[in-house]
Amino acid sequence: MDIRRTQFGVLALLLIASGCAKNPGASVPAASHAPAITAATTPATAPVKPEKTEVVATTPPPATPAPDPVDALIASVEKEYAAGRDLYNAGQRDAAQASFDHAFDMLLGSPVNLRSDARLQHEFDQLMQSVNALELEDRKEADAGTQKSEPAPIDEANDTTTLPVDPNLKAKAEAEIKATHSDLPLMMTDPVASYIGYFSTPRGRGVLQNALIRSGRYDEMIRSILKQEGVPQDLIYLAQAESGFHPLALSRVGARGMWQFMASRASGYGLQRNTWVDERQDPEKSTRAAAHHLKDLYNQFGDWYLAMAAYNSGPGTVQAAVKRTGYADFWELYRRDVLPKETRNYVPIIVAVTIMAKNPDQYGLSGLQKESPMRYETVAIDYPVDLRLVADCTGATLEQLQDLNPSLLRLATPDGHFDLHVPEGTKERYLSAIEQVPQNMRMWWRYHTVTADETLASIAEQYHTTPRAIAQANNLADGETAQQDNGLVIPIAPGKRAGMAQTYSKRLTVYKIRKGDTVQRVADNFGVPAIMIRRWNHLHGDSLAARHVLYVHLPLSPQVKEAAATVKSHKLTPASHKTGPVVRHKVRPGETLTSIASSNHTTVSAIKRDNGNLATLRPGMVLLLHSVP
Repeated sequence: MDIRRTQFGVLALLLIASGCAKNPGASVPAASHAPAITAATTPATAPVKPEKTEVVATTPPPATPAPDPVDALIASVEKEYAAGRDLYNAGQRDAAQASFDHAFDMLLGSPVNLRSDARLQHEFDQLMQSVNALELEDRKEADAGTQKSEPAPIDEANDTTTLPVDPNLKAKAEAEIKATHSDLPLMMTDPVASYIGYFSTPRGRGVLQNALIRSGRYDEMIRSILKQEGVPQDLIYLAQAESGFHPLALSRVGARGMWQFMASRASGYGLQRNTWVDERQDPEKSTRAAAHHLKDLYNQFGDWYLAMAAYNSGPGTVQAAVKRTGYADFWELYRRDVLPKETRNYVPIIVAVTIMAKNPDQYGLSGLQKESPMRYETVAIDYPVDLRLVADCTGATLEQLQDLNPSLLRLATPDGHFDLHVPEGTKERYLSAIEQVPQNMRMWWRYHTVTADETLASIAEQYHTTPRAIAQANNLADGETAQQDNGLVIPIAPGKRAGMAQTYSKRLTVYKIRKGDTVQRVADNFGVPAIMIRRWNHLHGDSLAARHVLYVHLPLSPQVKEAAATVKSHKLTPASHKTGPVVRHKVRPGETLTSIASSNHTTVSAIKRDNGNLATLRPGMVLLLHSVP
């Protein structure tokens, strides 16, 4: 944070003493310290004639000025912020939050009004900007973390202690391999037999069964892509062993998706990653990327076992092992122990899974009911849209849409091209409904299909809007009622929108908690969802015990967004907007809309208009005000 420090001027002392010599031992003080102020003394180097007494007038040293209370306050705030930043960097988020709260408390509780002292206002703005920057980083992580990852099954298999080889089980498996058709080479070794033993235990069997059940979702799609790309279709068992066919599978080293791509490798095969999308979690795109990668590895090593090993640990690792030993054979590299432990286990795990999956009767897996294939239609869009609106338009559930679009890290599509998957048979319904919602409102407006006994009033109450707003958005005549099965566009009142980051101001508003406040109460006062208050402040429940302040991002309506931009550019003129300068007013206890309007030369209707039709006023709120000439 760019902290403004108070600089002390250097005071020069003039020694008015005739014939006085400079003290040879004096030194220039360091530039980072204010010079000490000392009383001047007359050196006894000149002879004094007793018959003449010369009276030398001396100037008394200047009195030390009283400390500036504002400077002292700023120094204390800086110290508290620095302590919080150190705690934050150490990963102690709760303790850091307490320090930041205390820093804001010191400024807000100061007897000197923030708006009356430019230094305090500057300090407040700087503190808010710095804490906001840290909070936004946490919010990115929190937003991404709302999509629950699944532990990668390959990690559990790797952690398993190697089981003793059962001679009978190994002999049985060897006999089965001879009768098993596979486009991958299948070889029975002690490590493979050991993992067949693991997947035959209750723990291992559960992992294998769950993966086989889920395989029904993707089997048809994966095999089709593998065939198109000219690689063995039985490489599907690599995905089964890696992720159990969970698009959200995440390994302990950061590999993600059904095919467990690391970030760097994913980028090399065209899988995009940003704050909105991670295509490693797109089943179709990641399957095609995996097929390309495996084909490249096979072309490099000429052996599918080595290709799989390289898929796990990287081609450089395998190439180094081959060069070191002179053997381009996985089992020879395994015997010589020149590969990482996880890579040595990796190939036997996949071979074991392949053998068992292709012989379900022999391993008690034949009675499993596989899940139905994922059937969907693709809508190519070039605008951001909230998945909840997509659910309204298609009749699907939010969970269905998340399953169909697992690459989305948030409940919305990115601002740009995206292939949106909707349930099979709903594409035309979606296109027809979404056409009625203005494109720039698709992140927060909703679409509602009227059911029996519903009225505009009951629908408006459900969405925190007004019957008049719904009627206007749908071109309904005065007195016209909602007809059953009709679709209605719902213009969510500003501040009551779905909790998407881009609908809120980037600037933090600090709200000082009052007695009786709860998360829900504060959320209602600011017109934002309670879940957003919790996310911004790392809260889990509704209680605000032990909290002093809350951080809030004010919801942006088109009017507020325009006003904020105008404040920043200082281009607002009475002629063009019929208003005076824009100011930010923090509501104080006892104030009303009428009193605020009167003291700021504006009107109640203008305040409501410029602040998202706000209905409730609470101390601590920050309002945008335009004074009326």
